[in-house]
Parts: sequence; structure tokens; C-alpha cells
Amino acid sequence: MKPAALRSLLCLLLAGSSTWLHAAATPELGRLFFTPEKRALLERQRLTNIREAQSLEGATMSLDGVVQRSGGKSTVWINGHPQHERDAARTGVEVHLSPKDPGRAELAPGEETPTQLKVGEAINRATGERNDRLGGGVVKTPSRR
Repeated sequence: MKPAALRSLLCLLLAGSSTWLHAAATPELGRLFFTPEKRALLERQRLTNIREAQSLEGATMSLDGVVQRSGGKSTVWINGHPQHERDAARTGVEVHLSPKDPGRAELAPGEETPTQLKVGEAINRATGERNDRLGGGVVKTPSRR
């Protein structure tokens, strides 16, 4: 073998081994933001498609978020807990979403009168008083020109 070819082959072998050593030494991050126990519980629930039974508790009901999918189940967050749109049996809250107004949902907890809430809004279930949770502040978005 010619010396130049031998040198090229040796360089390729060294480059490949250093990449392999670096990959072996780099720890895998995995999932973030949860304790190992909570990650294991979430993974078990995901694999078995089990969700904890929840009920609406407390004097207030808040609509914290809405994700509408073009196909499949839509998800809403009520009092910080996710719920599929048609999953009232588990939580006791019926949810009706409008495709024309994705920032709103009609929530009907149990025998209570249904109420329309915007995302970020909360309502006192006993008095009907609404709270946008901004504390008198405002949300401004830059105008498009």
C-alpha cells in the first residue's frame, strides 16, 4: 500500500473512533422537567392508555388552554388538568368546542348551567363572577404592518 493511501486510511480510522468515543461518552438526556418517578408513571400511563380519574374541585373553574386537532381528539385544560373534548364521564365536565372560535369553549360541570369561557378566563361557580386573571393588567401584541 502506498504511504499516502495508508495515511488516509489511518486518518479515517482515527476520525471514526473519536466520533464513536464521543458518542459513547455523551449521556442521553431523555425526558426533562419531571422526576424519574413521575416520568416512569407517565410512561406506564402512556403505554396502557390509562388516565387518572379527576373531578372538578373548588369554587372556581378555569379554561387554561385548548388544542384543536384537524383530525382526532381535541384537548382542553380545565383547572390545569387536560381533558379530551368528549371525556365528560371521567371528569364530570362536558366540553363543547367551536371550530370557528378556537379560543373559547362551553363548559358544563355536572348539573350546573353551561358557561362560555375564553382561554385564560376563570369563573366563580357559586357567584358566576368572571376573572380574566390579568389582575387589572392588559396583554398587548405587536401590530402587523
